[in-house]
Amino acid sequence: MSKSKFEISKESGPHLKLANLVGSWDGSTRTWFEKDILADESPMRGRITSIMGGRFIRYEYTGTIEGKPFEGLMTWGYDLSNDKCQCAWIDSFHMGTGILASEGRETGNGFSVLGSYGGPEIPIPWGWRTELEIINSDQFIIRAFNISPEGEEAKATETIYHRINI
Repeated sequence: MSKSKFEISKESGPHLKLANLVGSWDGSTRTWFEKDILADESPMRGRITSIMGGRFIRYEYTGTIEGKPFEGLMTWGYDLSNDKCQCAWIDSFHMGTGILASEGRETGNGFSVLGSYGGPEIPIPWGWRTELEIINSDQFIIRAFNISPEGEEAKATETIYHRINI
């Protein structure tokens, strides 16, 4: 009997890559509000769990920004039918009460997804690109970039995580 695409992906494809991130993580986050001007650097704690039989991972994190606590949650998955990585993101600082949906592709060492945000005060939407770079089994980096309507990119956040062996 042949294996399904999902079973193969869990053994050797993008779902395995996501599953390998399951665990507890300590890190440091840097935040920029203006291009190339570091606004904050603070500790971050993350936890990644596998959900729905390995179809998705849930990434929960807590930290501070400018001395104030905040938390966030991302759900990452890989849509095998459409050959796309997908991510839904909420947090108590950047997103307010919105949900940012992004999609993109698998990269050699992770994933890159793109979403957009806007509203009454931002009538022309901006892009938000999130990169998940897997360094090795004990380290990964998650970066996000603001993309102006004109296409200019600026790093917004960067978190470098190291696995906590409990």
